[in-house]
Amino acid sequence: MLETIRRYIETEELLTPGGRVIVGLSGGADSMALLDLLTLLGYQCVAAHCNFHLRGEESQRDAVFVRRWCNETDIPLQSVDFDTRQYAAERKLSIEMAARELRYEWFEIIRQQQDAEAIAVAHHRDDSVETLLLNLIRGTGIRGLSGISPRKGRVVRPLLGVTRTQIEHYIVERAIPTVFDSSNHDDRFLRNALRLRVIPLLEELNPSVREAIHRTSQHLAEAEKVYRNAIAALSADLFHDGRIDIAALKQSPSPRALLFEILTPLGFNPSVIGDIAESLDATPGKQFPGAQHRVLKDRDALLIIPLAAEEQQVSFAIHADTTVLEMPLPMQILSLEMPVTIEKSKSMLYADQELLHFPLLLRKWQPGDWFIPFGMKGRKKLSDYFTDRKMSLYDKEEVWLLLSGDEVVWIVGERPDDRFRVTNQTKRVLHIHLEQGKR
Repeated sequence: MLETIRRYIETEELLTPGGRVIVGLSGGADSMALLDLLTLLGYQCVAAHCNFHLRGEESQRDAVFVRRWCNETDIPLQSVDFDTRQYAAERKLSIEMAARELRYEWFEIIRQQQDAEAIAVAHHRDDSVETLLLNLIRGTGIRGLSGISPRKGRVVRPLLGVTRTQIEHYIVERAIPTVFDSSNHDDRFLRNALRLRVIPLLEELNPSVREAIHRTSQHLAEAEKVYRNAIAALSADLFHDGRIDIAALKQSPSPRALLFEILTPLGFNPSVIGDIAESLDATPGKQFPGAQHRVLKDRDALLIIPLAAEEQQVSFAIHADTTVLEMPLPMQILSLEMPVTIEKSKSMLYADQELLHFPLLLRKWQPGDWFIPFGMKGRKKLSDYFTDRKMSLYDKEEVWLLLSGDEVVWIVGERPDDRFRVTNQTKRVLHIHLEQGKR
């Protein structure tokens, strides 16, 4: 194992021999193995532990464990406490995204203070496989199918060349103590569901599926380098100062791919980008709003115009333990065990909770959004649904959506999505009551 990690670090040029490294240390098996390996390889390790205060006593237990271990092994430790929920609420982020921002921003501060060359984190090959599947489910470009990269800026991942099983064997051989994060077995989180349920099913079809997916991600990573160079060259010819030349775009090998790569970083979702691609020959004047920008179809160009602050997309997170929401809509939120008496009311949602992935998201609808209306089987664009309902422009602008990942669960106060309906197999029901008269 030690030699495998040494060769991987050298091949990927991740670290300078004997250099100072900040090591993200949670106390779990992966990070404990990483710290031990880098120490044995002669790096000057400084452990960095974040207490996000998200798991009650477990969070405190982890902090105490890490401090004791570093004292016993004479490894310098930096630690910090975060009010993650408050940070997420203030910035309207999911808990996962908030924790990620807090962690990496603080790691960089510590790196500079310690004059370290890099920040080492404990992602391994199985994490990369899960990331590829996660991106595939959510919808992604070629980059998202390349798995996790060995290096991103100052962040390096020396364990990407080994599997979770190899790490577990190493922990046993070295008799290294660890702590276990109980949230890793909560399959309400999509990544956990992939690891605990989906991948074992795939392994029934191909016992070597993890290795097969890993090889595929490596091939795609190499292909992505060629693709990226081609995209950069083509974009330089047709995209200048917020203006995409339509004639040049149409002459490119794939206008849709170019639009995807140019517009995705600006907050446009794939459905809207598809609509823009189909509008290249349309009458000038059509507009396509995104989260931070809008695209205006001019005669010979697509104009990308930043939205004013008050126009930008605002979203609100609903976590698994949220029971009341005041903004942007007053709601009562309950988790109920079956059986449940279902009331037929537009102001109430009943959804199979096991099909949802928290945190849920509340945001205004966007062109390109679609759902499967309750009681139906085919998908329908929300714009068509609004037309069928003869909704006014004002009413459409006031429509909020409840989403699980990228999937619409409920047109709030209007109609739920059939994919999340309560059935005879449902065990728990998420019940949301929108207070009438306050919408």
